[in-house]
Amino acid sequence: MNTNPPSGSLFNWTQGIYALHAFSLLTGILGAATVVGAFLTGWPSLIAVILNYVKRGDVRGTWLESHFRWQIRTFWYGVLWVGLCVLFILVTLGIGILIAWLPLLIVGVWFVYRIGRGWLALRGGRQMYV
Repeated sequence: MNTNPPSGSLFNWTQGIYALHAFSLLTGILGAATVVGAFLTGWPSLIAVILNYVKRGDVRGTWLESHFRWQIRTFWYGVLWVGLCVLFILVTLGIGILIAWLPLLIVGVWFVYRIGRGWLALRGGRQMYV
């Protein structure tokens, strides 16, 4: 990966995107929504993913590109894992809801881990190895 130095504004964009994701997580932790629900359907995370795609070309060739990939993959893998949980519930005719909370809890913890780890690496000037 090329480690061309990005501009300060791109660093701020990347940090702002982490902040939007973190705000969604806090909404899920402190509010009536779940962490998973707030992260995947909350407006801050949806705006963050849209910004990832809009600004992705600007960070190409810099170490921030790895953070954009990390953020995008966090969102889409979360959609995949939640979709599999929902499919499990549907296939088991609703009986799966009794045990589906555990994988959903794990996905929620995984979201917190991914956003926290990525943001700390960004603040430390390190790229993410996806």
